[in-house]
Amino acid sequence: MSMMKEKLREKRFRTRSVAGTLALGETLAEMLRPPKLVILRGEVGAGKTTLVKGIARALGAAYEEDVTSPTFTLVHEYDGPKVHLFHLDLYRLETEEQIAVLGLEEMIAEPNALVLVEWGERFESVVKLADGEIAMEHGEGDERGLIVRWRE
Repeated sequence: MSMMKEKLREKRFRTRSVAGTLALGETLAEMLRPPKLVILRGEVGAGKTTLVKGIARALGAAYEEDVTSPTFTLVHEYDGPKVHLFHLDLYRLETEEQIAVLGLEEMIAEPNALVLVEWGERFESVVKLADGEIAMEHGEGDERGLIVRWRE
């Protein structure tokens, strides 16, 4: 990633269940102080949206059952007392022109914005704006491995 010029921190986590992934959202919410844009990497079904549910709940921005994948709407927004959470899913997009009209720079210009982007690694413009990434990997059953990297 091109954002990796500055000093990066990295932490690794493992969860063994959906509940564990949701709970991990609380830990990550502490680490991802706004304003930030974070790319969520992982295959379909890796648990990216589940992780966002946990982060949104921990930030008081939404109940986990209210957080759904924005695959067709592209952007969902949730307002918490200290954060404006944007959840994007770019899976269906193919060009930088499609990214340009989303207004990512305006989103991250908000002082209390946390922008979580699924499939953002596919677009150079998103990678350039990113402050970090969370890479999720399938393990056995519901087990997931997560690697969190972020700029200090």
